[in-house]
Amino acid sequence: MFNLDRRTIYIILAIIIGINLFGLGTDGLVSMLLTIPGVLIAIGFHEFAHAWMAVKLGDDTPLRQGRLSLDPLKHTDPIGILMLLFVGIGWGRPVEINSSNFKPKYSSYGEALVALAGPVANFIMSLVLAFVLGFLLKFTGYTFLTTTSGTVIYTMIQYAIFLNIGLGVFNLIPLPPLDGSKIFIRFMPYNIRNWLYDHEQLCYIIFLVLWITNLASLIVAPIRNGIYSLIMNIVSLILQI
Repeated sequence: MFNLDRRTIYIILAIIIGINLFGLGTDGLVSMLLTIPGVLIAIGFHEFAHAWMAVKLGDDTPLRQGRLSLDPLKHTDPIGILMLLFVGIGWGRPVEINSSNFKPKYSSYGEALVALAGPVANFIMSLVLAFVLGFLLKFTGYTFLTTTSGTVIYTMIQYAIFLNIGLGVFNLIPLPPLDGSKIFIRFMPYNIRNWLYDHEQLCYIIFLVLWITNLASLIVAPIRNGIYSLIMNIVSLILQI
């Protein structure tokens, strides 16, 4: 995923995870465990969408590699999973594609469509989960939340919604190796595109700095929270809850 030395990156990420793990209390550990289903759903659906779009455009590489699957275990990256659990921002195992296999009419923008499919899938999944949560509240009543099972189910679905939105927003940042760099590069001036291609290694370093300093979370969180509020308002309006 990175052109930088992987050992160095893993050491940095291990330090980040260690710091976050050290600060977890009992409540933090329980909360982290409740996020696991949401992490698997978010990453699995995101990477499946990349694979599905690539196959639709004519590239059977993801199909041959077994990536056209909703099984999240086929898409998980151990470090990416840990980062999502401990930091709230992570990644799955990238889907390999061969753009030369795309149908001719998609050759110029096929990679952008494949990249866009992941974040869009996360936003769709967040909306679906919001409706699931809305139906639960509508047909079981808010007293459901006072039970232990109700609290656990509600919390897991809510975390899953947040994670899907967060993963979608995060991947739209126009910085390699994120999906946004492949989506928006087509709309960038020629000079900027060339600069990004020539300084890809620097972009990875900037990406790591954003991560380590928590600036990435500061960028993503307000947008994620705004989208979450919008989705829940839409669900509440439609279901009258």
